[in-house]
Amino acid sequence: MTMKLSLTAYKQAQPQPCVNFHGGRSIKPFFRRKYKVVFVVGPTGTGKSRLAIDLATRFPAEVVNCDKMQVYKGLDIVTNKVTEEECRGVPHHLLGIADPNANFTSDDFRHHASLVVESITRRGRLPIIAGGSNSYIEALANDDPEFRLRYECCFLWVDVHIPVLYSFLSERVDRMVKAGLIDEVRDMFDPNNFDDYSQGIKRAIGVPELDRFLRNEATVDAKTRRMLLHEAIDKIKENTCMLASRQLQKIHRLRNESNWNMYHIDATPVFKRSGKEVDKLWDKLVAGPSTMIVKKFLRDKNYVSPDLLPLYHQDRSIWSQSQSPPWPLAPLDRGPVRSSSSTIPVCSYADYHFFDLSGSD
Repeated sequence: MTMKLSLTAYKQAQPQPCVNFHGGRSIKPFFRRKYKVVFVVGPTGTGKSRLAIDLATRFPAEVVNCDKMQVYKGLDIVTNKVTEEECRGVPHHLLGIADPNANFTSDDFRHHASLVVESITRRGRLPIIAGGSNSYIEALANDDPEFRLRYECCFLWVDVHIPVLYSFLSERVDRMVKAGLIDEVRDMFDPNNFDDYSQGIKRAIGVPELDRFLRNEATVDAKTRRMLLHEAIDKIKENTCMLASRQLQKIHRLRNESNWNMYHIDATPVFKRSGKEVDKLWDKLVAGPSTMIVKKFLRDKNYVSPDLLPLYHQDRSIWSQSQSPPWPLAPLDRGPVRSSSSTIPVCSYADYHFFDLSGSD
């Protein structure tokens, strides 16, 4: 059963005919129209939202959230929702729209994301689906035949070496605590109703870990209160790192099992730096290469998409068109399929042939 949300209704587009017949014996060239969709994937904390917004400021694009905790209303600090300032005017969808006490399932995401993506493409814009919930991504990109028929996808995998990422995640939890994480959870905490952490936004890391502290903070001495809070924060850090590891394992599995057009973006050097260097290095190693990958993806002549490239605002500080970009643009090699007679390149589901049957007998 699909969760009902208070979303603007999207009218479903009727499929276009694949063939147009004309009088006489001629049949004009025909093809199935496919729109482009970009996915930004990666473990928590690797900068997926930042990259999605960077890309959306360089192309006429809109961001679709696919984080299974950020989809719920409330707990903006706990769930690390992007702020209005961080959005930089880029429209975001499926962010803070679901009932926090209900379960927003993979089927719910697939249903609502399909409608949002269709709305974006019908307006001549590029959907950028960003988030770390790989079960949502798999449900849409792999398990939805209609989505696969309508859209050609490009996957940008933002990666950070695990030891470096763990250190960053620990520091991020400390920043979240300073920003008001404890008070945010305390404001919604009800000791009489918070005995089941398997539903809705209560599953978010940062909520169940604070249960013991919040239940006892008013009745214990200051030393015990500090100990309970310290234990809760350590548990939040531990569970966040475990989540990152599980997400990374899932990405590796999906990369190996799915015929995805996936590009690996290593952001590790960025996370090892601090200060003013970070933004420049991010643009050089992450945003710049990703921009060129998307630009190449939109230019691919195998597929038909709205003409987005004329609206692309090229950052000439990255590289000159007369030069080759200083990064590899090839996707992860899926290898050839070998037959008895020849080596055939692997084709995705988006490959369509053009036919011209016009002319004399």
